[in-house]
Amino acid sequence: MTDVSVVSSESSERALPLTGRAARDAEFTAFVAASAPRLRRLAYLMCRDWHLAQDLTQTTLAKMYASWSRIWRTANLEAYSRKVLMNTLLDQKKRRSDSEVVLAELPEPPARPAGSTRELSVTLLEALATLPVHDQAVVVLRHWEDHSVDTVAEILGVTPSAVKMRNARALSRLRALLGDDFPDP
Repeated sequence: MTDVSVVSSESSERALPLTGRAARDAEFTAFVAASAPRLRRLAYLMCRDWHLAQDLTQTTLAKMYASWSRIWRTANLEAYSRKVLMNTLLDQKKRRSDSEVVLAELPEPPARPAGSTRELSVTLLEALATLPVHDQAVVVLRHWEDHSVDTVAEILGVTPSAVKMRNARALSRLRALLGDDFPDP
């Protein structure tokens, strides 16, 4: 059976049928247009760097394109793209931590704005960045993306009990960092 898609041009009333690779490429282009912003936001929440988030998104989409002929009609593409993104992020974190240099002294933190009610003001994203990468992934997927424990377990390739344990540990640490600013879920 041949897959057929139809593309119409504004300059022409006649529709051109697409078959085979052209149809798959058109489907992939539509998927990228719909999913890239969501993937980029998810990547940013995990790494807190828009440039790195863009690179991770592009790498994720490149990996998906390489297997597109196998997955484009059979898989849940949203779930698959999240899983590929998380695996790409975890691989990148492993590579990056091997090349990081530990400094003898930390630089002075920037001065806090005048009138701040707390001497140490920690935003949620800054606090999230202090968590281990797997705990970050659990918090972002569970509470930002609002996925179930089972879905997060599937995306990260761990058991549901591991997701629950990481979630509890991460929320406890966030509560300790943020104090009264962090409401109970």
